[in-house]
This record gives sequence, C-alpha cells and structure tokens, in this order.
Amino acid sequence: MAVTYEGGIYVLDGEALEVVHTVALDGFNRINPAGNDTGVFVSTEAGFQVLDAAAGKMTDIAYPGAKPGHVVLHGDRTVLFTDGTGEVHSFDPKGLADGKPTGRQYKTAQPHHGVAVELGDGTLVVTLGTEESRPGAIALDKDGKEIARSEECPGVHGEAVAQGEVVGLGCKDGVLLFKNGAFVKVKSDRAYGAVATQVGSEASAVLLGDYKIDPDAEREFPEQFALIDTATNSLKVVPMPEGVSYSFRSLGRGPKGEGLILGTDGKLHVVDPATGTFTSAWPVVAAWKEPMKWQEPRPALFVRDDTAYVTEPATKKVHRIDLATGKLVGSVELPAVPNEISGPLPAH
Repeated sequence: MAVTYEGGIYVLDGEALEVVHTVALDGFNRINPAGNDTGVFVSTEAGFQVLDAAAGKMTDIAYPGAKPGHVVLHGDRTVLFTDGTGEVHSFDPKGLADGKPTGRQYKTAQPHHGVAVELGDGTLVVTLGTEESRPGAIALDKDGKEIARSEECPGVHGEAVAQGEVVGLGCKDGVLLFKNGAFVKVKSDRAYGAVATQVGSEASAVLLGDYKIDPDAEREFPEQFALIDTATNSLKVVPMPEGVSYSFRSLGRGPKGEGLILGTDGKLHVVDPATGTFTSAWPVVAAWKEPMKWQEPRPALFVRDDTAYVTEPATKKVHRIDLATGKLVGSVELPAVPNEISGPLPAH
C-alpha cells in the first residue's frame, strides 16, 4: 500500500498494515496503481514517476511533463495523460520490470485536463479539449486513424470501463459512452446533472458515478449518486441516506461488482448496482466533512480484490475492511496525516 502525506509517501504492508518504508518527496504528490505487482505511479511536479513499492524507493522510470493527470488501467494497458502537454503514453505495464516501456504515444491537438483509455483491439478513446473548454472525445483505431467523434459531452472529465469494454466519460449533463465502435450520449434528467468520477467493474454493466446538481456551487457536497447502465444506455439517480454526502475519493467497486461509497457518516455503504438498493452500511471512521479544497485530506477509499482500505486523517489512521464480512480487520496509526491512498494493482 502507498499513502501520501505532506512531505512524502508511506509504504505499508497491505496485510499487517505496518509502515515498511518512508519515501521523502516534497510537493503535492498524487498516486495511482501502475498496473503491475509492485509499481505505483506518482504524479510529481516534474511528471509521472514510478515508485517501486516492494523496494520502497523511487525508480528512474519517468514520463516528464507539466501537470501529470489521469492514470488508467484497462486490460493489459496502462495509459498516462499529461494535462500540460496533451501527451498520452500507453504501454503494457509488465514492461516496467525491464525499465521504461516504449509503448504507444499520442498527442492531443491542444493540452487540457483529459483522459485516455485503450481497449483490447487497440482502439484509443481520448478526450477533446483546450484549457478553456472540454466538449467531448474521439476514438482512434490501432493505427491512429479517427473512427468516431462526439462533442456532446460538455466539461468531459474522468472515465471508467464497464463489462464488455464499454467506456463511460463524465459530462456536465450526463455520460458519454463508447460502445460497439460508436459514441452514445446518456443524458441526465436535468440540464445540469454532472458526472465526473466514475468506477467500473468487469463483473457489471453498470458504472457507479458521482452526481452533482448545483452549477453555481463553489464546492458541492453531493447527496445523490448515479448508476449508468451501459447495456440499456440509461442513468439512474439514487439518493444517499438522509444528510449523508461523499467525496470524489469515496467511490469503489467490490469483487462482485457491488458499488461502494464511503459516506460522511463514516460508513462504507454497499450498493446493488442493478437495483440501486443499499445492502449494507459498515461503520469504519468517525463522521467527517469534506474540505473546500480538493487537495486537502479527507477519508479516502482504495479497493483491491476483497479488501477495502480507508484513511482517517483526523486520527492519522488507515483501516482495512474485509469486503466479504464488512468487518474491520486491522488499523494502523501513521506518524503524519494521510491524504491519498493507492497501491500496486495488476492490470487484467
């Protein structure tokens, strides 16, 4: 496991929850799985760099560029998107064992806060945008030829892949799907019904997404979420329990495709994606409030196989939950306040 704090990264044993390495690293650093058994991509001020979590040290494998953004794992590909340059790097993460993989490279027409995902047949789905606006996405075949385009996704942000390799991209008015070689728009039930963060599962045709309804909010604390059925091209809005909201670091999927939402009531809520019903609510942390600045620590969720890990900044703790039982099976107190949490997660 890797956990960021102000000044570096703690590497934890994922079972014993002991700190086994401390990596000093200045700046606001973000972390994502690299797609192999040991690697974590760290978004530093200089670009993407690989942390070898097993060895507990930063490697010299780096993809330099301003504003390193989304890291996407799908199939046997890891895809990096650098916002400041518009550069996309797609490669087989197994190659990280031998150094920096060459892989496939693409550059968007203009730099923007974007994302890309490569499918099994070599199709690359990548966002369209500039620093001022992000209207949609295009799809390129394995040779780089454009095969589909849609500019029906204002404010495009974030991606997830559902069962059957259907890609979902978040929009300010719903979701843009890429399926069967074409884009399909799934509209919200209101003019502004924004989806940004989504999580998918190979075990489900339904994507779990956040859902915001106030276009004027400086920071909206959403009290509802979206279930996007990629088989029927429909979007269902489901209310959270009364008075409970969540943040963009609250969403996950369990081993059977179940939806997981870490609520501000401190509970991990389990959702049946087919019906939208809550099946469990497991107490994990104390009740919390989302900070106004997205960079600031708040409880965060990371799921790997049948285990969920949750940070609790207020107590400097990380908790481990068995998703089969909902039981808290371990906790550790860290020397500093935890912020982001991630870990090696092999691509499959």
